[in-house]
Amino acid sequence: MDLERARRNMVEQQIRPWEVLDQSVLDLLYEVKREEYVPPVYRSLAFADLEIPLGHGQSMWAPKLEARVLQELALRPTDKVLEVGTGSGYLSALLARRAAYVHTVEIVPEFKTAAERKLAAHHVANVGLEVGDAARGWPRHGPYDAVVLTGSVPLLPQAFLDSLAPGGRLFAVVGDAPVMQARLYTCVAPGACRHAVLFETSLPLLMNVQEPERFVF
Repeated sequence: MDLERARRNMVEQQIRPWEVLDQSVLDLLYEVKREEYVPPVYRSLAFADLEIPLGHGQSMWAPKLEARVLQELALRPTDKVLEVGTGSGYLSALLARRAAYVHTVEIVPEFKTAAERKLAAHHVANVGLEVGDAARGWPRHGPYDAVVLTGSVPLLPQAFLDSLAPGGRLFAVVGDAPVMQARLYTCVAPGACRHAVLFETSLPLLMNVQEPERFVF
């Protein structure tokens, strides 16, 4: 497999057409080797336009979603980031290249262990990995300049918005299957946030997420 040709095709055929035009984001996709974070059995699919299974009902995002989120968050070199759901560690590595520090929380211990090993192997030193349930917030290291939820939520817990610093941004996929909204929230003042709907998509629920009460007729 010609990895570099496959990587180039991923960027040019999947990611650019999905409105990802920030050259610094595109450059990063060449620098951080996605195939190194994919489970070995799926290595040949590292650049395919699909979600790659990780086990425990979880999966890696499709490459175009990873790139689009990086672009929308517009991370700065001084930013402190919270990632809810470490998964393979690939998105953690991308975030770490754009920000000062990334706190990433994973509920599945084996995911955390594997991601920690991969990040260390690639000399990614500005990521702190923790095992925990952050589905309803993780204020421990806040306030944060950026927050990413890697699974969907029926309703966004207020705790995440409360943990944003002024000017902070939060990416979340909100709603119920089959159609959910990818949203970018921005903290415009202490306790006040606005949001923009970026696109429609569908993601598996964040593990242990709080479900809203539903009426049964």
